[in-house]
Amino acid sequence: MNAALSPVEQIQHELPDLDWITDDNRVTRLSQDFSWFSPVLKRDLAGKRAAAVAKPRSEDEIRRLVSACARRKVPITVRGGGTGNYGQAVPLHGGILLDMSGYNAFLWARPGVGRAQAGIKLGEFDRAARPTGWELRAIPSTFKSATLGGLFGGGFGGAGSITYGPLAAPGNVLGVRAMTIEAEPQIVELRGAEAMRMHHLWGTNGLVLEIEVGLAPALPWAETIVVFDDFDQALAFGDAVAHATGVVKKEICFLADPIPAYMHTLADHLPAGKHAILLLVAEYCRETTLEMAAQHGGEVTYDKSADEAAASGRTLVEYGWNHTTLHALKVDKGLTYLQSSFTPGEHLEQVSRMEKLFKGEVLMHAEFLRNGAGLTTCTALQLVRYTTEERLREIIAIYRANGVRINDPHTFIIEEGKAGGDLDPEIVATKRRFDPLGLLNPGKMRAWPYEG
Repeated sequence: MNAALSPVEQIQHELPDLDWITDDNRVTRLSQDFSWFSPVLKRDLAGKRAAAVAKPRSEDEIRRLVSACARRKVPITVRGGGTGNYGQAVPLHGGILLDMSGYNAFLWARPGVGRAQAGIKLGEFDRAARPTGWELRAIPSTFKSATLGGLFGGGFGGAGSITYGPLAAPGNVLGVRAMTIEAEPQIVELRGAEAMRMHHLWGTNGLVLEIEVGLAPALPWAETIVVFDDFDQALAFGDAVAHATGVVKKEICFLADPIPAYMHTLADHLPAGKHAILLLVAEYCRETTLEMAAQHGGEVTYDKSADEAAASGRTLVEYGWNHTTLHALKVDKGLTYLQSSFTPGEHLEQVSRMEKLFKGEVLMHAEFLRNGAGLTTCTALQLVRYTTEERLREIIAIYRANGVRINDPHTFIIEEGKAGGDLDPEIVATKRRFDPLGLLNPGKMRAWPYEG
């Protein structure tokens, strides 16, 4: 082979049948995710890109590509839909971007469990599973473009987490099929807790091919918006629905004033100066939810049956979670965001206290959910009026000093983003087992420095 060719060019020459993308503009676009939500990451990741993009369609194509990269020690960054926010899919050291979106078959669904290839879009998974009477337990607001592998590798949960908790809660992910990054790649099935050692690690310690997940009964979801004049009254209503054991729910999103003003496409249903609760509940629980709204002094401004919501062409899911941030940034590019977790049983007091402490600077957006231990609480994706990085760090420190957990979304280093700091040694051992050369998404894991 021509020695003048770069290692990436050598791999392209060796594997001409793969679907290669080399156009500079397309490679640059695919080398990005939504890390621009953070002005810090936008600065720190500027100019980072792959040398080429490969879009395999079969396990054999993935295996041959991995082998070629391992033999030449070429970095591999795995990409799904590119909807992450922390620079997970941004290559720090060039190499090949492995676009998994072409490896997207739905494999099967059985009562309570389903399996698919990693590149399947979450909305496509749901459409394939629903005829069997089942659906994904939790979906992010980006479900139309996010992939199953992306959710596993870089996601948290989403609509549905109010009932089933985050993706990391035991029973939500049952197993993964993964490939080692070696000259002779091996295929390994990991089950239960062992599989979760690859979860939310941004594709740094394993190339996941298939994922088996717990499913929920597929239900018709009614959609409702309830608005309030008072912050604490709105928050209390959201909490009441969250704790109502007889109400089957999928989404409870709290948007404090002035955040609703950023939701332009819902403007007719979000009166100025009001605080809003966005709800998805099972259709047969709709009457109960409306009664609870009246009891809490709320005004219903949007109320759609499942059929009406489907006919409208939109779902309120796409106004919660980090879609709230996206809608707001379309209006005001001076905003950024935080990720907070509140203490169960203290969450209402903590949310109210932090709202008063940072009123006008940190805008409260909270999502009710059950945590990994099954306790009802809320997490927040607050909007922040950004001034300087120093002030942003100061806000984070104040939140933590007030007993609120912050997962920092303004760093591309895994350990720095996790409130707990250092990684579990078993996670590092999984990295050693599946990526002994350190080629997967290098530079993102402090415990495994990239040696080039």
